[in-house]
Amino acid sequence: MQENTPDFEDDDDFDRPSKSQLKRDMTALQKLGEELLALPESRWEPLALPEILYDALRHAKKITNFEGKRRQMQYIGKLMRKIDAEPIREAVAAFKLGHAQDSLKLHQSERWRERLLASDEALQEFLAEHAEVDIQQLRSLVRAARKDAANEPEKRSGRAFRELFQFIKASEAAAEDE
Repeated sequence: MQENTPDFEDDDDFDRPSKSQLKRDMTALQKLGEELLALPESRWEPLALPEILYDALRHAKKITNFEGKRRQMQYIGKLMRKIDAEPIREAVAAFKLGHAQDSLKLHQSERWRERLLASDEALQEFLAEHAEVDIQQLRSLVRAARKDAANEPEKRSGRAFRELFQFIKASEAAAEDE
């Protein structure tokens, strides 16, 4: 009786990646190229990219046509197959982390502003956390922002409102530097 299973020898080459895996890897590199393109050009310099990749990235920034941009991104992905992509991944991750931290700081300042406008207890809490701030200036800004909010409750973008935010943001940065 004959079996229908093929005979595999030990020297058959099944340890290479599948065609699907190669395509996934190429797509991942193209996506990394798009993320690299989103970085400011000043962040490209420390990566020591090949000149041809620099040129391709600069050219891609100028392309507005959808199909042209798509083809250029494929070309960038192809170029990226020839280099070590790990430093680029790290640079993109560091840039994203920096943006996330900056955004978090801004949200924290916005929360402080809302709390300061809502209650006097928040003013005492802020002063306890930020002992180095000018108390008179802070109270003056809070009073002015509350007055603006009372005059126009639906409009939360008066000058005092913005100045209070800038003051809080600067105080947070000063406290972080210490």
